[in-house]
Amino acid sequence: MTEERFKNGPLSDLRVIELGTLLAGPFCGQLLGDMGAEVIKIEPPEQGDPLRVWGREKAHGKSLWWPVVARNKKSITLDLRRPEGQQVLHELVAKTDFLLENFRPGTLEKWGCGYDVLAKINPRLIMIRVSGYGQSGPYSRRAGFGAIGEAMGGLRYVCGDPSTPPSRMGISIGDSLAATFACLGALSALHHRDVTGKGQVVDSAIYEAVLSMMESLITEYDKTGYIRERTGAVLPNIAPSNVYPTSDGSMVLIAANQDTVFQRLTQAMGQPQLAQQPEFATHVARGERQKQIDGIIGDWTRTKTCAEVLRLMEEFGVPAGLIYRAPEMLEDPHFRAREAIISVPHPDFGELKMQNVAPKLSLTPGRVRSPSPGLGQHNDEIYRGLLGMTADRYAQLQATKVI
Repeated sequence: MTEERFKNGPLSDLRVIELGTLLAGPFCGQLLGDMGAEVIKIEPPEQGDPLRVWGREKAHGKSLWWPVVARNKKSITLDLRRPEGQQVLHELVAKTDFLLENFRPGTLEKWGCGYDVLAKINPRLIMIRVSGYGQSGPYSRRAGFGAIGEAMGGLRYVCGDPSTPPSRMGISIGDSLAATFACLGALSALHHRDVTGKGQVVDSAIYEAVLSMMESLITEYDKTGYIRERTGAVLPNIAPSNVYPTSDGSMVLIAANQDTVFQRLTQAMGQPQLAQQPEFATHVARGERQKQIDGIIGDWTRTKTCAEVLRLMEEFGVPAGLIYRAPEMLEDPHFRAREAIISVPHPDFGELKMQNVAPKLSLTPGRVRSPSPGLGQHNDEIYRGLLGMTADRYAQLQATKVI
């Protein structure tokens, strides 16, 4: 009986109402859905989530971003700006575990759907709130996108080469980090609810999620006045750990900053004496001579092909690898063996390749159970089935474009 309950994943007995749009909220919904939760995504009638049309590359004129973030979700339409829509949301809240949203703080309260109202309907409700600046503080009501949170949290300043202005990461990392922390908070709140029976609010701010990843940046400044700067491909005073050229024009990452690993690297290079010299023998000494040691290693890798360098690194137990793009990922045997990338049948695209669910659980693994839904695809199932809405009321809501 227990195994049947969790056949779709460890969260398969939980329901999520997702109100958010674009990425910061919906990525949290994707994570919960990947682990089995029933995620019911509410979208505005006729237009839907803007992410349905976002993304640089499209196939058949349709977004290739949407199928990833909307997998394992059901779509219903509902106009939350109208009292009739707000009443329907109240009815859904009575039958759910999580309400996930990433509107500007105060929006739900304006619609009569703040936590104080919804908790009276369902005291066990856990509300997951993702926003740029959080639900409190002087900036809370400001519009806050991921890029702003990345800058405020300290990430943008340290990204890129020191000779250029701060760089974007290449992905919407601020949104994704806030969503991941929101998911962590939701599961923590779920454990508390299991013990006490009480729900609560999870408040995940983009800038704070980014700030949480900034290692000792604050502490270094507090105690020494040091401000981290952009360093490009290297970690300051961590050597060797860099990208090195090969004879066939490739680049290989080698990370051998630990003393014993550096000794193995010098053996692979045929220069074991390097690890015995005082200027290279310790982690601190190598950090002080980072450019010098990188130059020595680069001179060696230039005499070898990429395959030769990687073979030697594996033979001597030195962490090394290539800088992967999508083509390399799709060809790599390790990706295939662990099914890190899967093909998902999709009504619009046929077989659609995307990243698999992570992390992997040994007993109750998550999986991609369904492709991204069409707008309002599950209206009948949720309104007539879950809520038991009468045919007349259902028809009236449709006629007035509430749903």
